[in-house]
Order: sequence, then structure tokens, then C-alpha cells
Amino acid sequence: MNCRHCDHPLTFPFLDLGFAPPSNAYLSHADLARPERHYPLKLFVCDACRLVQTEDYAARETLFDADYAYFSSVSESWLAHARHYASSVIEELSLGRDSFVIEVASNDGYLLRNFVSAQIPCLGIEPTASTAARAEALGIPVVREFFGEQLARSLAASGPLADLIIGNNVFAHVPDVNDFAAGLKTVLKPGGTITLEFPHLVNLLDEVQFDTVYHEHFSYFSLQAVEHIFHVAGLRVCRVEQIRTHGGSLRVFGCHAEDPRADDASVERIRHLEEARGITQPETYRNFQQRVDDAKNGLLRFLLDAKDAGLKVAAYGAAAKGNTLLNYAGVRPDLLPIVCDAAPSKQGKFMPGSHIPIVSPADLARAKPDVVLILPWNISDEIVAQQRPALGPEVRFAVAMPAVRYL
Repeated sequence: MNCRHCDHPLTFPFLDLGFAPPSNAYLSHADLARPERHYPLKLFVCDACRLVQTEDYAARETLFDADYAYFSSVSESWLAHARHYASSVIEELSLGRDSFVIEVASNDGYLLRNFVSAQIPCLGIEPTASTAARAEALGIPVVREFFGEQLARSLAASGPLADLIIGNNVFAHVPDVNDFAAGLKTVLKPGGTITLEFPHLVNLLDEVQFDTVYHEHFSYFSLQAVEHIFHVAGLRVCRVEQIRTHGGSLRVFGCHAEDPRADDASVERIRHLEEARGITQPETYRNFQQRVDDAKNGLLRFLLDAKDAGLKVAAYGAAAKGNTLLNYAGVRPDLLPIVCDAAPSKQGKFMPGSHIPIVSPADLARAKPDVVLILPWNISDEIVAQQRPALGPEVRFAVAMPAVRYL
């Protein structure tokens, strides 16, 4: 395999998580009697452009299908993040009724609803029918296609160019990053702004966030890699913000390469941060597998010790990251009988690979667990606040990453 950005041969696999099913391919009861797809799950780092990426096996159409089960609006903290972003960017860019906003991967309208409320014209791009229908019900116009240069040319020919293009946690989901960036360039108005949010590679490496590795994430970004990709497309990163979402992310502000605005000092600051954290040094990657295996083994010891002590452990959050963790550790219902999730789209189904049943919060309360292991550790505070009243003061909450600890 060659690098999906610069076509340099990939010779440095630094993480091998074995074989795993797509992390959002939740199973019905009937599916349990059928063969389940598993694909190799490995990470490579490109020696030339430093893009970290999975080995290609699963096609995007397989991963993002009509029954896609992830709905962004389930998380209250994510809705609050979207509201705050919308209000700040509307003010900063002086967006109004004469502006035009495009969100790529608009999901269920969790973000664009704020622009609709502000009477700012907008358009969502969302290929998964399940989430697009939810957004349309909120009055958000949606194009149900994958975004790339071809779609961007069609949009540019038939409608206005965008004052603002938003892509929150979509860049990692794109198999052809060059085509995606070219699409951004094509549909961006002169003087327009792009904002992309994505988990920062530095945090993945520093905090052993290997559970964020799954087939839907084709790439894992540093600022250095994003600047490479933008440069080829005729774009430029002019500002960077560090944000707390998803265990530590970057929000990059992009513009046309010829845009007269000067680069903010934050761009150079994050460049220096990445160099200091060793993203260009091979030794940073060489010991990552051992650190991952230590985390996996710690989870298994925790669950085995709990079982030996007669404690009832349940999990909360049927998240993609949880599926990576449970499948690599080989956890099955004998150690973790149930996973609770607030999303009705997941309840009554089974976790891919591990086949652990997914139940509702009411079912979790009835199960009376002694310990609740929170799989989406990035929103653990929100989950504890939501579930503590129903589960009672005696229940202990824990997270598994980067090592098992009680909250």
C-alpha cells in the first residue's frame, strides 16, 4: 500500500490490532446466525508526509450505509459544543442572511440547526440516509452523497459558493483525502473560511488512545499532515485551536492559499508542539504496540478480578471506540454481560465482534451493576451525571483508557 496522500510506499506498520469487524456494524438477533465480516486493522505512518493511516480493506459504502447507527444529537455535551461553535463563528465571520454555510457530514442536524435558527442559509452533505432524514425533519436541506471534488463542482455550478465550510470529525473518515481537499477548494468562496475538527495525533500517541482506531477512520492527523494536504489542494491553514473534544482535538481554520489574511501565531505554535512531542521521530511509534498491549491486558485483569470478587460489571456507551477495545481484548459476554446506550438506534442490537447485547438505560438500572465501565471515556463526566441518579450512590464508574481507573 502507498500513502493515500503523497503515494509514498508505506513500510512502517506500528500498530496491529488483528482482525476486527466495522465498529458501527451493530448486529440484530438474526445477524448472530450469519457470518460476520472482519478486516485487518493496522496503522502505518508515512515516512514522507507523516500521515498516519489504516491499511485499506473496507470501502466507505460498506462502513457508511443506509442504517448507520451513530446520531450526533444523542450526546448533550456534543450539542453544547456545536451551539458554542456556531455562535462564535457566526459572530467572528459576521455571517447573516446573505451568507451560505455548508457542513460536510452533517449527520442528524446537530450543528446546522443552529444556523437554521439564526436564519443563515445552509446545506448539509450527508450520505447516510438514517441521519440525513433526521436532519431534514428539522428543516435542514441535505444532499445525500459523499463529498468530493465531483460533487463540489456540481454545487459550485448550481448554487452559491460557501462563506463557511464545516467538517467536524469527517476528515478522518475520508479514504481519498486529496479529492476531499480539492472539493473544499472548489466550493469555497474567495475570502471564505474552512473549519475542520479532528482528533489530534499527538493525543493518540501520548495517551495510548488506540480505541479510536477503527476502519471508519482512514487517517489520523497532525497539523503537519493537514498542511501537506491543504498545500497540494491550493489551500492554507491560517489558524489552529486546541479543543477538548474526543480526547483532545484540533480545529484548523483554512482558506485559499492566495487569501490575504496572515497566518495566526497558533499555527507555528502547534508545529513546534508536534516536533517536541516526536511525531517525526521513528522511536515515537516503535514502542506504541507494547503500550497498547499493556492497556489491553490491564482491562482483562480488571474484568477477571471483578468476576472473581463476585462483582457485577456492565458497560455504558456502545461506541465505536468501545468496539475496538473489546474486540482487541477478546472481551465477551462472560466478562461483560451488557452494554447500555441511550441511542434507540442501537438498543436491542449486539456489539459487533463481541456480540454483547445493547440495552437501554432503564434496563441498566434494573440490572443493578456494582461497576459501570464507561467505554466513550471522552464524555465520562456527562454519563456519570446522567446515570448516577438512576443507579444510586453505591455504583462505581470506571474508564479503561489509557489504564483502568475508577472515577
